[in-house]
Amino acid sequence: MKFASPAADVFVPDGAPLAAALARTTHLCLAAHQDDIEIMAYHGIAECFGQLDRCFTGVVLTDGSGSPRAGKFAKFTDEEMKAVRRAEQRKAAKLGRYSAVIQLAHPSVLVKNAKSAAVAHDLASIFAHCSPHTVYLHNPADKHDTHVACFRRCIEALRKLPITRRPKVVYGCEVWRDLDWLGDAEKVALDVSANPKLAAKLVAVFQSQIAGGKRYDLATAGRRLANATFHTSHTTDRAAALTWAMDLTPLLRNGRLSVGKFALAGVERLRADIAKRIRRLG
Repeated sequence: MKFASPAADVFVPDGAPLAAALARTTHLCLAAHQDDIEIMAYHGIAECFGQLDRCFTGVVLTDGSGSPRAGKFAKFTDEEMKAVRRAEQRKAAKLGRYSAVIQLAHPSVLVKNAKSAAVAHDLASIFAHCSPHTVYLHNPADKHDTHVACFRRCIEALRKLPITRRPKVVYGCEVWRDLDWLGDAEKVALDVSANPKLAAKLVAVFQSQIAGGKRYDLATAGRRLANATFHTSHTTDRAAALTWAMDLTPLLRNGRLSVGKFALAGVERLRADIAKRIRRLG
């Protein structure tokens, strides 16, 4: 399998051929940057960890350049930072026992280009070799441009698959902007309580970000705990950690459904809920 960028990196922790690693994949995450996978799709990693009948694969679309940096990474060039982040993502894949991790190494500007043949080619190649039943993507309400662009490219690729080969479930996960604002009836609660030590270690792998000035390790654990605690006001916590997700499956069931209308419908439902409560308690 040949990817568009010469810098694309493939790592299969157990040494199997990439085709075999993709064929056995049941849970797939397609993310914008190194460390996004471990923040947004720990649910899939935990479900597959140590299992014989479930396998997790991660795909990173961008090359990892342009990230904030401080401390010992302050003077790193973009090329040096890309090498560090690539190595960190491989380490996380080994630690999490992924089936494979593929880093496509596209510049962010290319992922943001809706007409990019290179990104479309790579995603089509991956989906030609795997049929996961669960897919984790960024969500359309994320506030990071590259995350939303990544989501758009992935939805476009999934919509090109025959109906019979599309995943059963597609989750739009929170990273830059949480999904607590979704109505309780429509947000998907992903229980990520399992193996908290593994969860912490996976995020801690990315020292280029943490020591570089972004405490994603603390923020990720804090958000998951907050989600679990603030999920409901009148019952005790049923999980120690939760991540929220949107159910994106309707976008695959109906290929003509506008992504914009789909995302904004949730915002309108939030608006209506706020207005209704204010009137009711006025």
